[in-house]
Amino acid sequence: MSTTRRIYRVKKKKKKRRRLLLLLIPLLIVALGASSYGAFLFTKAQSVFDGSYDPLGGSDKRKEKVNPMADNISLLFIGVDDSEKRGEKNGGKSRSDALMLATFNKKDKSIKLVSIPRDSYVYVPEGGYNTKINHAHAMGGPQATIDTVEELLDIPVDYYVRMNFNAFIDVVDALDGIEVDVPYEIREVDSNDKKRAVHLQPGLQTLDGEEALALARTRKQDSDIQRGERQQEILKAIMTKATTVGAVSKYTDVMEAVGDNMKTNLKFSEMRAFIDYITNDSGLDIESVKLEGSDSRIEGVYYYQLDETSVENAKIELKTHLDVSSKDSEHSGSTALAE
Repeated sequence: MSTTRRIYRVKKKKKKRRRLLLLLIPLLIVALGASSYGAFLFTKAQSVFDGSYDPLGGSDKRKEKVNPMADNISLLFIGVDDSEKRGEKNGGKSRSDALMLATFNKKDKSIKLVSIPRDSYVYVPEGGYNTKINHAHAMGGPQATIDTVEELLDIPVDYYVRMNFNAFIDVVDALDGIEVDVPYEIREVDSNDKKRAVHLQPGLQTLDGEEALALARTRKQDSDIQRGERQQEILKAIMTKATTVGAVSKYTDVMEAVGDNMKTNLKFSEMRAFIDYITNDSGLDIESVKLEGSDSRIEGVYYYQLDETSVENAKIELKTHLDVSSKDSEHSGSTALAE
């Protein structure tokens, strides 16, 4: 497919980036892999992670703490919007805008990735009732979100990365853009909420940070499921670009863009476990797992009703990939969906 020229390129802003996207953290995994080639990058990456370390209690679904250097593990990416505008709207408590769970199989060096629609109607243990899954973070932060995902998919969530994506645009720009296939014409707001500021035509093209963000967040012509799929494709595009030889020199800018926008319970030493997934002979092996569902309204409120068969199939696939079973869990996730 030929490259399509964009109609309008948004000027880069120096103001605070307020939108988020759950696509940034794998760059740090890539950066850590490259850090073996330079002491400076290694020190820089270590500084970033040491400042972001925020441990939580271990998963109730694990009898023993996992070792990412030897075990299959899962990692939950949590994207939140801490902007003043969203904070005022939600009573000062940030909801997750995007959730993406990755499982890592050590033997196969493979990754399975599932996006969970933010409006999914699920049981939130922290509140004790069914509501949108993105409310869990407002109720109890990353721990409440982890508990909710474990309840939904009945698998352990070993690690989390919470990201405020103020830096997303700067990261994509630091990589000189990413190549993505735009599925249809898009007119979206930019990171400063200027309406119709980003205008893209369909086709394979290189997007800058503003344009990539607009593509990832739009859902006017499709659904939360398609939105999640687009986010996964953008994630893969970022990782592909970041693993090129020419991108190594840009890692300092990438890590500076991340800055204070991240919290994780992964120690810097544990991050080294992910290098094998990047450097294996077959390259990155990422497979998407879909959660199907349909739009619904309950007492006048919009929700995304997950299909129970789809959720059960996802549970089986993820458990197989992690090599865990329900007997490894203290409790079942059967109550995660609404009746």
